[in-house]
Amino acid sequence: MSAQEENRTFVVWDYLVFAGMLFMSVAIGVYYAFRRGGQQTKEDFLIGGRKMTAVPVALSLTSSFMSAITILGVPSEIYRFGAIFSLYALSYIVVMVVSAEIFLPVFYKLGITSTYEYLELRFNKRIRLCGTVLFILQTILYTGVVIYAPALAMNQVTKINLWGTIIATGAVCIFCSSMGGFKAVVWIHVFQAGIKLAGFLAVIIQGTVVQGGISNVLNDSYHGGRLNFWDFNPNPFQRYTFWTIIVGGSFTYITIFGINPTQVQRYNSCKSRFHAKMSLYINLIGCWAILASTTLCGLVLYSRYHDCDPWTAKKVAAPDQLIPYLAMDILRDYPGLPGLFLACIYSATLSTVSASVNALAAVTVSDLIQPHFPSLSEKAWLCKMTSLLYGSLAIGMAAMASLMGGLLQVVLSIFGVIGGPLLGLFSLGILVPFANSVGAFVGLITGFAISLWIGIGAQLYPPLPERSVPLSLITDGCNLTSFHQQRNWTVTTGAPFSPNAFQVHNEERTPLMDNWYSLSFLYFSTIGTLVTILVGIIASLLTGGRRQSIDDRFLLTKEDFLSNFNFFKKEKRVLNQQLYVIRNGGTNAPDFSQPTNQPTNQST
Repeated sequence: MSAQEENRTFVVWDYLVFAGMLFMSVAIGVYYAFRRGGQQTKEDFLIGGRKMTAVPVALSLTSSFMSAITILGVPSEIYRFGAIFSLYALSYIVVMVVSAEIFLPVFYKLGITSTYEYLELRFNKRIRLCGTVLFILQTILYTGVVIYAPALAMNQVTKINLWGTIIATGAVCIFCSSMGGFKAVVWIHVFQAGIKLAGFLAVIIQGTVVQGGISNVLNDSYHGGRLNFWDFNPNPFQRYTFWTIIVGGSFTYITIFGINPTQVQRYNSCKSRFHAKMSLYINLIGCWAILASTTLCGLVLYSRYHDCDPWTAKKVAAPDQLIPYLAMDILRDYPGLPGLFLACIYSATLSTVSASVNALAAVTVSDLIQPHFPSLSEKAWLCKMTSLLYGSLAIGMAAMASLMGGLLQVVLSIFGVIGGPLLGLFSLGILVPFANSVGAFVGLITGFAISLWIGIGAQLYPPLPERSVPLSLITDGCNLTSFHQQRNWTVTTGAPFSPNAFQVHNEERTPLMDNWYSLSFLYFSTIGTLVTILVGIIASLLTGGRRQSIDDRFLLTKEDFLSNFNFFKKEKRVLNQQLYVIRNGGTNAPDFSQPTNQPTNQST
């Protein structure tokens, strides 16, 4: 390997392309900040006045889903564990159908800004507060990881100070989301979707050309065991199998698309239920496109380094730096293209963080401020200040992300540990008519305690290679003369995971560590959801849940399930007296442990 290869760096054209992406993103935020007098009300700032259509919302859903974690983490997972990750194509179908046909109808007909408003309507204020706090914790943790990811890539390809990059990234994200509000976030996502596609295609096309064509890429991947599309091993401790991806992956991503305010806020902004549902189904096509791109990118990555793994050869510090390393390796002779790929990564971060910060502002204003200060909560400036606060907290959380292991596993673990119990809580409310507030609270606390126990244990005692079954990584093709350190280059079977600062090094691992804590991280959400539902049902039955009468508008009815699309008239949203009182800082939702005589609403 030549000195030129070892000293890859940006040139002027790369910086110009990257700066152009940042300028356009900021310009969109400024435009919507002042367009027609700016964002005058909370509804304008947080949900775009509920006038959005399906296509831009779908692109926004897809764009924010394609975070820097996806771009950096998924190809490295395929590089290490094979193309079995592509089975997510099947789980995405389950996710979109469940989200569109079970959760969306209930949230849309209520016309709520935050999904946690539903918890107060269905249960009480305390349950709503619990859900809100868990969501805020989850989203700040997630946003910190997302900000850390592109800074890691920038450090790899430009050698710019890591923490300076983290602060700069967070600052741009805060500006875009706090200035222009929801509409700016959506249209920034639409613009950045094109940047992401261009960056991915540059790496895939050039990588395929460099390797001599797609046939050589597939041939290298086949002989390296990376074309392992099917594995029906029921072992729950293996990192990726058909069952962990279809079952565990579906539960994990339903927590994102079904109940997470970041996503629900966007399809609830649509002008009709038809547009809301279509945004999810169009987004399914986008998710498939992202998965196909990341899978092919991972196979190109493996083909390029199948006999000289940069990670075990210490050319990169973490697997999540492999894709930036590849981009600088194959695109360095084309000025501007390395900058385009880094712009792709940063676009992914900007779109995800801006959506998360906007959702955090929506939840905080709707769930924590409005019940106590209804007049103050209608001010757009309060939403902007809240966005600024959460953006600053997310930058701080990026420090914690630097202490953890692989980015993709960290993110999915966060959604599993916190999102799983929340999914169980919403499922109790929507699908179980006799679930009451006592059962909901006991179920949520139990589900969260168990999933947190597993999640922390997995960080302290990560699974051994024989449990997670990583594929072989080879370094015997590396050029020894290009390194100052003397190493013995051998075949490495089961290279270690990225170390994390919390890992406990213990020579004697107990059966509990080798079994319970070695559970595939994709099952964290499944366990949290099922435990919450099961305990919630039992606790509700023991506390008189069957004696209550629930208004149909808070449940999934047969009129809601698989309802026909109607694009001839605008959907009517429910604004009943209970919802009006709650939104205006009034009394708590009724105690559903007692029968009520309110008429049911068969709204479609």
